[in-house]
Amino acid sequence: MSNPAAQQPTNWMSDDMQRRIKRRYAADTRFKFYGIGAIGLAMVILVLLLGSIIVRGIPGFMQTQINLDVYINPAKFSGIEQAATPEDAEKIIMSADYTALYRDTLRERFPEVSGRSDIVALSRLISSGGRETLRNLVLADQSVIGTTQDVWLPAAGDVHSLATGSMSRETPEGERRLKDNEISWVDQLEADGDVRTVLSNDFFTKGASREPELAGIWGAVVGSFLTLIVTLLISFPIGVATAVYLEEFAPKNRWSDLIEVNINNLAAVPSIVYGLLGLAIFLNVFHLPRSAPLVGGMTLALMTLPTIIIAARAALKAVPPSIRDAATGLGASKVQVTFHHVLPLAMPGVLTGTIIGMAQALGETAPLLMIGMVAFVVDIPGGIMDASTVLPVQIFLWADFPEKGFEEKTAAAILILLTFLILMNAIAVFLRSRFERKW
Repeated sequence: MSNPAAQQPTNWMSDDMQRRIKRRYAADTRFKFYGIGAIGLAMVILVLLLGSIIVRGIPGFMQTQINLDVYINPAKFSGIEQAATPEDAEKIIMSADYTALYRDTLRERFPEVSGRSDIVALSRLISSGGRETLRNLVLADQSVIGTTQDVWLPAAGDVHSLATGSMSRETPEGERRLKDNEISWVDQLEADGDVRTVLSNDFFTKGASREPELAGIWGAVVGSFLTLIVTLLISFPIGVATAVYLEEFAPKNRWSDLIEVNINNLAAVPSIVYGLLGLAIFLNVFHLPRSAPLVGGMTLALMTLPTIIIAARAALKAVPPSIRDAATGLGASKVQVTFHHVLPLAMPGVLTGTIIGMAQALGETAPLLMIGMVAFVVDIPGGIMDASTVLPVQIFLWADFPEKGFEEKTAAAILILLTFLILMNAIAVFLRSRFERKW
């Protein structure tokens, strides 16, 4: 016989039941609070991180310049009037002592400065890039020789740090790179309106340099572009072809299952392992040039292939079987079904996975370090066989330099890299939302 007490209806209005309901609602409220708190904490940390990078990176986009009335002394271009050809004249211009031109101007500007060490310190207010500025001025128009030109010359990195506030005047003299007398010279130039801080053209148009005020990211940007082009040309067709074969044509047996398991495992392999593979195969076996975008792209293609294959297979699998059945029923062959119907419908997902893979390759550093792309490269690469570096490696190199200016350049380069990564992921999201079909 059943227990009569067990058959009694639950009294939802009892005090015990009300307490249990309140505890349940309180637990739900606490869980929501924990979730909102975790999201809020993550947002605060993200804002602090990005804010710190932006504050440090803004001076890296800028350049401080000093205005001088430089006398282009003809004595520094001895023999140019007797030059038989324009090439001879250009050689004389290229070999002229331009440091002496702005050093003499500074000595006239500050006649009270005496002593060899003070004169050297005074001339060091101007970056070595001032030589290039004056050289380009004379190369563009040789008639300026013998005249006084009003030019803005790039200031040294320490002057830029002082102008942007990165170097505090309150720091004891023995703990900062600019001494009190050098700061007084900068203050006098600034009082005369001959110091300005502008957007740095060199940062966006030049390659690496040992001096922070002259260092640029264009060489690394070109190197990253060439490397990604090689990566895309290798990984995209191979990855899509592999996904199409495994998903549409390969027989379902233990061998295909083994291949699928290995592809999934390769997607989780640390990236430095691919660098070791590139070092062993592409450099030591095939003897391809070190630090070349060709080798970097081939190495990153190996790393990106599993990601593209997995994404492409998922996109192909998402196409409804009814599409295949309808095409087959109309007399289409297996190849026609795949390439005329299934693959075009899966292409938005394939492209999304490819772009995400390319974004991952753009941010990689470890495999490229293994193949020598950590080299200090000043020239802008002209092709996939030229020595070059990439943005993540350039950031790695700059972060290792002790100068304050390179800390700013590092943060600025990080902002550029983040911009590219956000742009690529935004394109992937757009393709997915715009062209992906809901079945």
